[in-house]
Amino acid sequence: MRILISNDDGVHSPGIETLAQTLASEHEVLVVAPDRDHSGASNSLTLTRPLTLDRLPNGFYRCDGTPTDCVHLGLRLFRDYAPDLVVSGINAGPNLGDDTLYSGTVAAAMEGRYLGLPALAVSLERSDQWYWQTAADLALDVLNHWGELPPRMVMNLNVPGMPKEQIKGIKPCRLGHRNFGADLVPALDPRGKERYWLNLAGEALDRSEGTDFWAIEHGYAALTPVQPDMTHHAMLADLGPQWP
Repeated sequence: MRILISNDDGVHSPGIETLAQTLASEHEVLVVAPDRDHSGASNSLTLTRPLTLDRLPNGFYRCDGTPTDCVHLGLRLFRDYAPDLVVSGINAGPNLGDDTLYSGTVAAAMEGRYLGLPALAVSLERSDQWYWQTAADLALDVLNHWGELPPRMVMNLNVPGMPKEQIKGIKPCRLGHRNFGADLVPALDPRGKERYWLNLAGEALDRSEGTDFWAIEHGYAALTPVQPDMTHHAMLADLGPQWP
């Protein structure tokens, strides 16, 4: 397959380098990624200025925009390459449950879906160290086991921070849910003006069996199909017919 790779941690992150090298062992890859960390960027596009794209010595392309910008440019500018799939990652930290709403990693994958391609987002939990190769190998396993994903299908893969031989398997599961995040952290700038750091995400609220939280905590890689349809279908039916 021809694979377009992006991420939200930046073009120089070890995660994207490991992912690209591993997928390139069996597929043709093109890397277009942000020039800096865009964690939490979600699906934002840059609409207030033009974007710049540079080719680096290692063949990767660096963009001064968001993860979504990168995939958009990659699919529009490299039409001759014609990717079959978008893969985003490897993110430094998991994207579980409600994290997917904010994640630039998942957003990059979702942009592939908007433009008609299947996509895979890959994130890694940290433990005693970063097991980048474990996550990259499992991403390749997903592509090899499930074959060509249907158009517009987005899969979210979260990998425990451990050697591959210790992982029990890849478990398909649903998204869990988190509690509200920790309190803001106030700080003063050099002029004495109060600023605020956003704090860490909340602990898992729904970590029951069958969720991505449960899978990671029990030594499985979690694979979740995700979609952008935010319609509350049950409530839509409760609203009744047109009024008046």
